[in-house]
Amino acid sequence: MNLYDTLPDAAATVFGAEATGSSAYDVLTVDVPVGSWIPSLEIARDKLGCTYFDWLSAVDEPGTGFRICAHVVSLENHRVRRLLLRTTVPHSAPSLPSAIAVYAGAEWHERETFEMFGVNFTDHPHLVPLLLPENFEGHPLRKDFVLAARVAKAWPGAKEPGETHDPDAPKRRQMLPPGVPDPNDWGPLKGQLPPAPTRPTRAPRRDGATPPPRRTRAAATDPTAPATAPDPGAPAEAPSRPLRRTRSVTEGSASQAPAPESVPGEAEPPARPPRRTRSASDGSASQATPPEPPPGGADRRRAAPRSADAPWHHAKPAFEEPTAEPKAKPDTDTDTENGGDA
Repeated sequence: MNLYDTLPDAAATVFGAEATGSSAYDVLTVDVPVGSWIPSLEIARDKLGCTYFDWLSAVDEPGTGFRICAHVVSLENHRVRRLLLRTTVPHSAPSLPSAIAVYAGAEWHERETFEMFGVNFTDHPHLVPLLLPENFEGHPLRKDFVLAARVAKAWPGAKEPGETHDPDAPKRRQMLPPGVPDPNDWGPLKGQLPPAPTRPTRAPRRDGATPPPRRTRAAATDPTAPATAPDPGAPAEAPSRPLRRTRSVTEGSASQAPAPESVPGEAEPPARPPRRTRSASDGSASQATPPEPPPGGADRRRAAPRSADAPWHHAKPAFEEPTAEPKAKPDTDTDTENGGDA
């Protein structure tokens, strides 16, 4: 059994008492303190067989610090086993020993992390910017990095389409994207802009003022009716509603109810035709066997008239082939007589 298979339960035994482990999405994650960063990388390479270095980067966690992550992989026995080692450095002093002595491929990754987050890797042989220009100031992947382009140019969401530019007119509160400070606090126009105008406050309701009467139901049905205030002393009349049916499901529908008893002296209602008693196994009425004709008499039912414009009533082939005339047979009697005479 490989030592890798004992993780994450044995993370404290393998990487030290302060190490914690977890596993999610087929990736084993182990968090170690800053002092155990280099020894933990050596344990991953020598004891766990993670000889393949994949990448190294950082995440800015507000209120916590910079979380440095190194992803290494074990390829023993043609099986991919991933390990994510993490440690956290504070924002006030972001410094961490370099991992080049353990994984030489971490050199460029540490240079990128240095210029994007400002984390200083000690003992690095050439810690200089890798991607940004020489005169670039700041670290763009930090959460507190100011987006200067948004300060110099108005954010597209600061003004609605078709809205005129009137600095004195009251306007809605402008939404600033993350990382963009107030132009009056930072930027080339710092302290030169007037405060943003505020909307006028709504006047409070005067004491003793009553709200306008609400429209009653009658006014809602008749638009021309004037609005009248309801009398608080009069009892409220409940609107008449139709009676709800009291028949339950077991009693069936109203059409299945028994006929009421007739009252003497009243005309009886017309009798309903009897319901069909044919079951599904008997088929429909059109499939019933026609009755036999009475004995001694012919069936006097007349066939339904056929329409002359219905071509299927007089089916004809599309092409009529001419019928061949029968060939005349030779007269055998005449030939016999002639031969006999000869």
